Amino acid sequence: MKISSLKTFVVGNPPPGFGGRYFIFLKLTTECGVEGVGEVYAATFGPKVVEAMIADVFARYVEGHDPFNIEALWHNAYGAGFSHRPDVSMMGVVSGLEIACWDIIGKAVDKPVHALLGGKVHERLRSYTYLYPKPDEDAAAFYADPVASAERAVEAVEQGFTAVKFDPAGPYTVYDGRQPDLEALDLSERFCKLIREAVGNKADLLFGTHGQFTASGAIRLARRLEPYDPLWFEEPCPPDNPGAMGQVAAATTIPVAAGERLTTKAEFARLLEARGASILQMNLGRVGGLLEAKKIAGMAEANSAMIAPHLYCGPIVGAANAQLAACTPNFLILESIGKWEGFHAEILKTPMRWEDGYVIVPDAPGLGVELDEAVALANPYEGDRLHLEMADKPFDAKAYRGFAGG
Repeated sequence: MKISSLKTFVVGNPPPGFGGRYFIFLKLTTECGVEGVGEVYAATFGPKVVEAMIADVFARYVEGHDPFNIEALWHNAYGAGFSHRPDVSMMGVVSGLEIACWDIIGKAVDKPVHALLGGKVHERLRSYTYLYPKPDEDAAAFYADPVASAERAVEAVEQGFTAVKFDPAGPYTVYDGRQPDLEALDLSERFCKLIREAVGNKADLLFGTHGQFTASGAIRLARRLEPYDPLWFEEPCPPDNPGAMGQVAAATTIPVAAGERLTTKAEFARLLEARGASILQMNLGRVGGLLEAKKIAGMAEANSAMIAPHLYCGPIVGAANAQLAACTPNFLILESIGKWEGFHAEILKTPMRWEDGYVIVPDAPGLGVELDEAVALANPYEGDRLHLEMADKPFDAKAYRGFAGG
């Protein structure tokens, strides 16, 4: 079996746009007609550049090769150009191609991917959602309003969710980490207090940040949050300093979660060595693919850590996350974009199944989902913005406090 062709899709995510302003999907096809889909979670370049990267890596390391040779694909790309080190852009591209190869492999042998990575140990996967604004709400105002978030948390619990995530600590900038100001500390504590009062013990609180703080600043914030017993304190420091993350983890009773911006087992090994997180949040569209994520999950298991696959992109990564989680003993919880409704359902021929707070593990061959190419082609993204954009000036509390989500 040889891979013969590549097709890419840059798909605009219609309003409300939860999961990002666009998704980058790809499809590989073998000479014998077996197709596999993947998704690239690359945020460092514009989508047209990422498409060119995908085409280049495909031509060098994938075209004409056997999709079963995952290790060869991965190592050839990892060492490309005398790099041989974690590269978030290369690994984003590799992730999408590698996921598509697994989809092909599963279809070729008539097995779901989880059956090929150790076998299913979870029939259903506990999931959580961000607290999102309603379509008619001002997003910036909602994300700064603890009362509105507490009301939305109650609605999420009524839907079946047993965990909700929110991140009220303020915007993130290219100049972080920083010390949280007193208003951010007060607002963060108020969010936790009101949401905990609203949901009681019916849901875990997942306190999100985006690497905004120094270790000492994050510790100050954590002490404000501890009385409300969050399940995790997410990425409190910039991801390039696992030692700082370890300082925070050692100073708080709240478990630290991190990893959405890390790639490859090498970066996760450093985080584990620093004892910087006990919950690893790899994103399957960036980390290096399914096999790399499975290796990281094994490292986590040996270090008494759990995994909670991250999702701020599209449902192909979501499906890959579910395949990994299903066969991972130390799986904790899965990020969902709400209940997998709206465009996340429309872009798939058969949507992900979500029931009473859980994602139901797909058992169809491969990833268990199929991209609806007609929907993808009908929703092209024509812009050149990055998938996520940070503020380009240092944080100024008087000038700007709002956080527009994501």
